[in-house]
Amino acid sequence: MAEKKVVTFENIMRDLRMNSYKPVYLLMGEEPYYIDKISDYIADHALSEEQQDFNQTIVFGSDVTSSQISDMARRFPVMSDKQVIIVKEAQNIKNWDKIEKYVEHPVPTTILVLCYKNGTIDKRKKITGKIASVGIVFESKKMRESELPAFIALYLKRNGQADIDNKAAQMIADYIGADLNRLTGELDKLLLSLSQNDRRIVPELVEQQIGVSKDFNPYEMRRAIVNKDVKKANTILDYFNTNPKQVSAFSLVPVLFSYFQNLLIAYYAPQPRTDDTVAKWLDLRAGWAAHEYLTGMRNYAPVKVMQIISKIREIDTKSKGINNPSTPIGELLRELVFFILH
Repeated sequence: MAEKKVVTFENIMRDLRMNSYKPVYLLMGEEPYYIDKISDYIADHALSEEQQDFNQTIVFGSDVTSSQISDMARRFPVMSDKQVIIVKEAQNIKNWDKIEKYVEHPVPTTILVLCYKNGTIDKRKKITGKIASVGIVFESKKMRESELPAFIALYLKRNGQADIDNKAAQMIADYIGADLNRLTGELDKLLLSLSQNDRRIVPELVEQQIGVSKDFNPYEMRRAIVNKDVKKANTILDYFNTNPKQVSAFSLVPVLFSYFQNLLIAYYAPQPRTDDTVAKWLDLRAGWAAHEYLTGMRNYAPVKVMQIISKIREIDTKSKGINNPSTPIGELLRELVFFILH
């Protein structure tokens, strides 16, 4: 039996750049970035500008029925060898019966793109199997925080032939998070700021262009906590409280939760625990990325880690106003940091 081909964003884009199109695309998932990238590329490149006027239709799922989509897809192109139908917000389509019927025998001159955001169609349903047999079913998954630095480095290399050091990449990842549309927008600004002679991105440039301090950011706070550096942690905390627009509980708490959650998992890593073995256990990109977890295991016992995770959950809930009528966020952060370090 032939091995089933894994459908990835890179594979899809490679085929599209080679002008190889499938009759049906079902793009679905929690991460809109990749869905938009694929559908936008098809909209911009499958047809020439002259052909788009008569042969490209973009509709929204809430405005059309399954029957109307099927009817549009069965039309023949006008003065072109193909037509493009893009359905945005396809998750709002009420009934998929007619689309399911259409994909059993899709019109070869039509490229039908279904953009299903904020969720997925159950892959056990017949429609996903039918689309996969004639076209592409792609699930766009949210990126894990541990994957962000590698994504940042690859994006900068591919889109601007630029390099970034590890600390700068982690600063951006911690400050912006996994919103890839916002993240890539900030990375594009960074690329524009580079000269042709110097394509290296360092923390100082991130501080200047994005506004996150190289010394006072969630990444540095995490490092201070990992090393149990009480003085530095409190210095950073004072900066957070006097600059609430730059750093908030909503950016710090997820960084700490992710670290201690992984730290608890790291305790189950096989012996001997080295940078490389822990990195592999936690699915990190390199051994250096696991160094903070080895330090954390020396400074925090497993029981304490579980207590910290519980405390982070409590502070996160209170920071959103639940069971907390009046305590300011700054005081909540101070309570959390004190609990972790003592």
